Amino acid sequence: MRRIYKIAKAELATLFYSPVAWFIWVVFAFQVGMTFVGLMEEKAQSSTLGYAFGMQTASLLGGMRGLYTIVQQYLYLYMPLLTMSLMSREYSSGSIKLLYASPVTSTHIILGKFLSMMLYGLVLLGVLFVMVLFAGCVIPNFGFKEALVGWLGLYLLLCAYASIGLFVSSLTSYQVVAGIGTLVILAALNYVNQVGQSYDFVRDITYWLCISGRSEEMISGLICSEDIIYFIVVPAMFLSLTILRLNSTRQYTPKGVMWGKYLGVIAGTCLIGYITSRPMMMCFYDSTETKRMTLTPVSQEIMSKLEDGMTITTYVNYLDRDAFYGWPTMVNEDKKRFKQYLRFKPDIKMKYVYYYDTVATNPWLMGRYPGKTIDEIAKEESEKRDWDVKKLLTPKQIKKIIDLEPEGNVFVRLVERKNGQKAFLRLFNDLEKFPSEAEIGVTFKRFVMEMPKVGFLTGHGEPSITGERKRDYLLFAGEKTFRHSLLNQGFDTEEVSISGNSDIPDYINILVVADMNTPLNPEEMTKLNKYIERGGNLLIAGGAGKQNIMNPIIEPFGVRMLPGTLVQKKVDILPNSMMVNAVPETVKELSYHYEFMWLVRKFKVNMKDAVGLDYTTDKGFTVRELLRTDSTGCWNEMETRDFVNDSVVLNPAAGEIERMYPTALALSRKIGDREQRIMILGNASCISNDGVAGERGVPVANYPLVTGTFHWFSYGEAPLDVRRPSGSDVGFRLKRPDMPYVKIVFMGVIPVILLLWGTILWIRRKRN
Repeated sequence: MRRIYKIAKAELATLFYSPVAWFIWVVFAFQVGMTFVGLMEEKAQSSTLGYAFGMQTASLLGGMRGLYTIVQQYLYLYMPLLTMSLMSREYSSGSIKLLYASPVTSTHIILGKFLSMMLYGLVLLGVLFVMVLFAGCVIPNFGFKEALVGWLGLYLLLCAYASIGLFVSSLTSYQVVAGIGTLVILAALNYVNQVGQSYDFVRDITYWLCISGRSEEMISGLICSEDIIYFIVVPAMFLSLTILRLNSTRQYTPKGVMWGKYLGVIAGTCLIGYITSRPMMMCFYDSTETKRMTLTPVSQEIMSKLEDGMTITTYVNYLDRDAFYGWPTMVNEDKKRFKQYLRFKPDIKMKYVYYYDTVATNPWLMGRYPGKTIDEIAKEESEKRDWDVKKLLTPKQIKKIIDLEPEGNVFVRLVERKNGQKAFLRLFNDLEKFPSEAEIGVTFKRFVMEMPKVGFLTGHGEPSITGERKRDYLLFAGEKTFRHSLLNQGFDTEEVSISGNSDIPDYINILVVADMNTPLNPEEMTKLNKYIERGGNLLIAGGAGKQNIMNPIIEPFGVRMLPGTLVQKKVDILPNSMMVNAVPETVKELSYHYEFMWLVRKFKVNMKDAVGLDYTTDKGFTVRELLRTDSTGCWNEMETRDFVNDSVVLNPAAGEIERMYPTALALSRKIGDREQRIMILGNASCISNDGVAGERGVPVANYPLVTGTFHWFSYGEAPLDVRRPSGSDVGFRLKRPDMPYVKIVFMGVIPVILLLWGTILWIRRKRN
């Protein structure tokens, strides 16, 4: 160990007596300082404007534009300049013979030189550490643990680069060749994950060997044993190869034996990597304050209840527009989406099945090949896109395994347990595309408990939950590609009839009675009242022209739909298209799902042809107003019927009253040991296909009315609550006028001090 230390000390002395080390240090300090100042200026500007954003540590260091993320992108440029001379200089100057003659082994030489690079790496990243300390002074409750974990990730990455550079330097006496060779190997390690993607074992090994993005999780605050082992094993491999290379020049070794040793080191490294990358071999530590890199406690509890085996099979239709996400080259990236779940249930098996068939999301494809069969289309597409169509299952073959036509033959996952339970995980037509923790968690929750059953009353001209008309309820009830539909948020839906001998099934927890065109007869009313008396939850929605049909149902609750149509004079929108406001007190009391869009972002709810609600509180229910109109400029229009061609004018003589009208009421009462919950809406179209989709160009958000209301109905069981506590690193202590001083220090003072320090040492050495 003493000899290794002496070699490292001598190497560092040589390094710092040359201008190269100082030049790299100065350039790195200036480049990092420029990035750091830019990020700080953005935060200072926000602070000056009065904004107090949270998660300041994560936004400063991680993410797409964070300091650590940007440094990681160009860190590889510095090491080749340092390592290219480590062994090449010894070869070209002949000093390697003196080392061979001294009482040191090849291991001492290589480890000593590598130790010098490790120490220089500490010095180089020390500049970054100074910036982290400064950030801790200006950001309240700065996340030092998270920052140190990210810094460690960068340092380990730098050490890995150093081991690669040292190895290449041992191969040649030309320093420039060594520098270029290092960049070539780094490029190869960045793209090695594209090799052998058609074979599972090879794919796992090459993906593990890839150095690209290896520090990302640590930058985000998560330590995974797989990454730590990588940063130990891969540098150890290159150091071992370097030692073997040095031994081969020091004493004769047959080429067969030498290459056998090389291959043995590489094979051993790959084997260790494969074993330690298995989910059951991984350990984790989340250093973030809010544990944002870990599943929420709710999801962890669900995972703990999944005791038996589970298989997630991804079915990829090569003719689907989203097939790219499941291609063999993307399999390991796709598996990363389930890494947090594998952490708590490592026995989950991931399978991929590839096939071709007609697809609902790619209608233009059939138009390009008129008159051709799906087999002919697949063959032509495979020739154009370089697929091996023989490796894909045909439509007949896939149907023998599973019928995916109800899913549209699109990219879909089937989650199966050993006990036979099954559920689908789908992609969604939104920017996020993939299911989040809420959707995945509630899918798993279906396996461990009975989820709420929602019945939609039919037989009286109600909207259909399978129809695509504007007034229908497909989008919020069962649209498979809509993230917020009840189907994807853990609810089971079905249509329920109470005509004739039919009755409301006992397993129905929530009943929707909406937009009926004909009234219930006495027998049907008795069946509905029986459901209400047993404490079933209820959503009732009416609208203009439906008061006489809906009032007999809601009057026993002390609620009545008022005559007329609510109107509101606006410039660019029809007067009967109401923009109603959420009541903050009720929103906070009922469900957090209402809060973000309605209270934080100040969005309104759009109701077309709505009616006002009147209520009393003497029927045994607690009544809370959830939505209501403005107090001025709104009235119940009694005369106008054509809102497109006619104008609306307030006419008190016709019974029109200008005031604030409730349009959504939340009722509750105790029945036995549970609370019965009823929501009454003065408009049924606000939750229709047209209403949930929203009005173009208008800042409205109707879908929280669905998610929030049904979350309230289900007593918080669904949608899944995956909220996390807010971090305490909120705010910023600097203002815009303070930034010139920060800029001078980090882009001027620090680089200049380093430059002067290096210049003085260089001059003093020249004089000596």
